[in-house]
Amino acid sequence: MKKILLLTIVALGAFSSTMAQKWALVDMEYILKNIPAYESATQQIEQCSKKWEKEISALNTEIQTLYKNYQSEMVLLSDEQKKERAQEIVDKETQVKDLKRKYFGNDGELYKKRESLMKPIQEEIYNAIKDIAEAKDYMRVDDRASSPSILFANPAVDISDEVLTKLGYAK
Repeated sequence: MKKILLLTIVALGAFSSTMAQKWALVDMEYILKNIPAYESATQQIEQCSKKWEKEISALNTEIQTLYKNYQSEMVLLSDEQKKERAQEIVDKETQVKDLKRKYFGNDGELYKKRESLMKPIQEEIYNAIKDIAEAKDYMRVDDRASSPSILFANPAVDISDEVLTKLGYAK
């Protein structure tokens, strides 16, 4: 009987300590949409991306033209001229692959641009969330936008507007 009573007390103690933890939610999509610097950074990244895609597209068009010309003139070309033209096409294709890697690769220009523009904004948001969480003794802050497991949460635990206010973008 004493063991059962002791186990019950321990279980209730563990349950109540987990229930006493305070937590909050933020909606990162909402926060980011309300920060003008984020919108500006997104536009800059899109402009760079479009410019680079246009450059690559122009090279691809040039390759297609070279290939069509090669196909139509092939019967008139000497073996050496065929090799030169084929090598020119291969060189252009290699150039396109290198540009794609340079601009859009894992460590490419687009990644670096995104990192340089977005990281300061993300750090500022993180620090604001951290300050609020420490001030209000939140043990955990979840992102509502990226967590599909949150089906419902009381709006009272959403601190997104508070984060925006702390960042100086009061609603």
